Amino acid sequence: MNIHPSLIGFDIDGVVADTMEAFIRIAGEDYGVYTISPEDITHFMVEDCLDIDPTIIDEIFTLLLDDPLKAGLKPMPYATVVLNELSHVAPLTFVTARPQREPIDKWLREVLGKSVYKKTRLVAMGEHDGKADYIKKFGLKYFVDDRAQTCIMLDQEGITPYVFSQPWNRGRHELETVKDWRGIRALCLGAEDFRLRDQQE
Repeated sequence: MNIHPSLIGFDIDGVVADTMEAFIRIAGEDYGVYTISPEDITHFMVEDCLDIDPTIIDEIFTLLLDDPLKAGLKPMPYATVVLNELSHVAPLTFVTARPQREPIDKWLREVLGKSVYKKTRLVAMGEHDGKADYIKKFGLKYFVDDRAQTCIMLDQEGITPYVFSQPWNRGRHELETVKDWRGIRALCLGAEDFRLRDQQE
């Protein structure tokens, strides 16, 4: 059985937004650090796995948090295509640990477009733990997140999590995973009618 779109919510960074791509790109373009590959980011807290000046890490993440549009933050491949489809069935719900709502709200409005953005609900919590309360408040039963510990906690709260596969969550859980947004589309709407676009959204 497919998951009805009204019952599933999404984290943003690492799920909807390709934060890893932005971090690696900014590290190279702005700081001359060209040695990072995606597979090097094996911990959710990147300072635990990258041999980079912590000040650089802080500055990059500050930019990504304060002004994701200026940082050139991109959506994950096919995220906007699938979210557009889901929005025709039910409102889109996002629960993020970001501390500020306005910057990521503007980013969502830009990448989703006005018609889809009007159908979104966004909570910026300011912390990683405690998402279950908001998820239950919205009546959701499923949630997609890239942070393994968050998904483990949601599972304990009776919410079915799907771990969005990333290098930093591999081998850290025994939960269901989704590889990409085509997988999310298949969970909710089935894959047989999905027409992949040549360009990555």
